[in-house]
Amino acid sequence: MIRPCTSSEFQTVREVINDAAMAYKDTIPPQLYREPWMSEQYFEEEISRGVQFLGFEENQSLVGVMGVQDVKDVTLIRHSYVRTSQRGKGIGGALLNHHIAHSSRPILVGCLKAMTWAISFYQKHGFTLVSDAQRDELRARYWNLSSEHVKNSVVLADRKWLAGYEVV
Repeated sequence: MIRPCTSSEFQTVREVINDAAMAYKDTIPPQLYREPWMSEQYFEEEISRGVQFLGFEENQSLVGVMGVQDVKDVTLIRHSYVRTSQRGKGIGGALLNHHIAHSSRPILVGCLKAMTWAISFYQKHGFTLVSDAQRDELRARYWNLSSEHVKNSVVLADRKWLAGYEVV
């Protein structure tokens, strides 16, 4: 079942994220890795910025989460994680497809270049890598990131954005 996460579940949401993010530890540049990946303070900051979390519940247990944020005229997928023990079961795809089906806005995803599995996941679901020039323009318009983070990242866009959505 896919449903909005409640504030009483925020600790569990963080547990799902931190479990799944262990895959980053030896993959992304060390200057960008932090442990825990999602601290309580960072999570609270994300919530205050308007990030909303959907959860995938199975057997009364939260096994996957996706955090989305409406920014200006697009929706950003900010967080997408599935518990390590539950990977490969279609949970991430179900969360993504649910969001795509319920969003009228173009959807953008930012991802670190080293997360090749995540890039492939989004491409498998119809997202396309934008050019480096578009990436830089989109990052400046919709995200607030360090230059180090930007140079180590990519942006993927959904079909709505690719169908003529222009960066102004």
